[in-house]
Amino acid sequence: MTNAVIPENLLRLLRSPLDGAELTQDGQELVAGAQRFPVTPTGIPVFAKTFSTAEAKVQQAHYDRVAADYLENLTYPHTKAYMQYLDDALLAAVDPKTLGTVAEICCGSGEAIKLFCSRTISMIGIDISLNMLQAGRRQTSADNVHFVQGDATKLPLADAALDSVFMLGGIHHVSDRRALFAEIFRILRPGGHFYFREPLNDFFLWQGVRAIIYRLSPNLDHATERPVRWAETVPLLRATGFDCRLWRPLGLFGFCLFMNSDVLVVNRLFRFIPGIAGIVRASARIDDALLRLPALRRAGLQVVGLAVKPGAAA
Repeated sequence: MTNAVIPENLLRLLRSPLDGAELTQDGQELVAGAQRFPVTPTGIPVFAKTFSTAEAKVQQAHYDRVAADYLENLTYPHTKAYMQYLDDALLAAVDPKTLGTVAEICCGSGEAIKLFCSRTISMIGIDISLNMLQAGRRQTSADNVHFVQGDATKLPLADAALDSVFMLGGIHHVSDRRALFAEIFRILRPGGHFYFREPLNDFFLWQGVRAIIYRLSPNLDHATERPVRWAETVPLLRATGFDCRLWRPLGLFGFCLFMNSDVLVVNRLFRFIPGIAGIVRASARIDDALLRLPALRRAGLQVVGLAVKPGAAA
């Protein structure tokens, strides 16, 4: 079998998650002294076999199991139509200039990669689930995109190596957010941007609904998934050293109705309704208008945020 060669620009960014040592390639492994990390035939470095937390192993098993269903639900016309509203909000938050060297943490199949890889020098998708990474590899052919298996709380990346980091639906899978934010702060250069879009749980109604759904759905894990809240997230980002620049709630009743096909089976039937994409786009506009009302500003089911590492950009 021919060895998959790790590109030099990626190898320069990678480090051992055990001690931060630089790595070299030896056949189908990355090596740092006595440490050896396998590389898949498709060129994905695998660090989780050697190092991952117990929580990450639970998430790995969960997403390796549900990957096919999760990816299928993203193809439904109503899901895609509402996702466009969420993507537009993220695009509006992102600096219009070239994003530089970028990582998408907890990338799954690479949602941010698909949106932004054409605006980057190099983009690395990191996830604990090898099945999701393999799906991302199949869907992405850009030469500047790479996929790496690793734990989000001990990233296999060099200090101050990245200009931007994205997490889209990843923070809520990590319970040790102090370690997560510290890692993101570490790998960002001064002036680097951390963009995120996450399930938001600041509104009492959604707290109750989610408490039920997370326990009933086989595609969710109530023991390890915790949607973000402002009071738990922004102060911790600031304590880590970040300057929080944006916190914009998104999604209301339309999100609840059209964006849960992976957890509510009945939602999958919407794909058979003629003109469903137009109906969903109208519901997204209504959601956006409602969230501008003072009484509902904290009632979103999602949040788009931006935190910046202080200092002059390189």
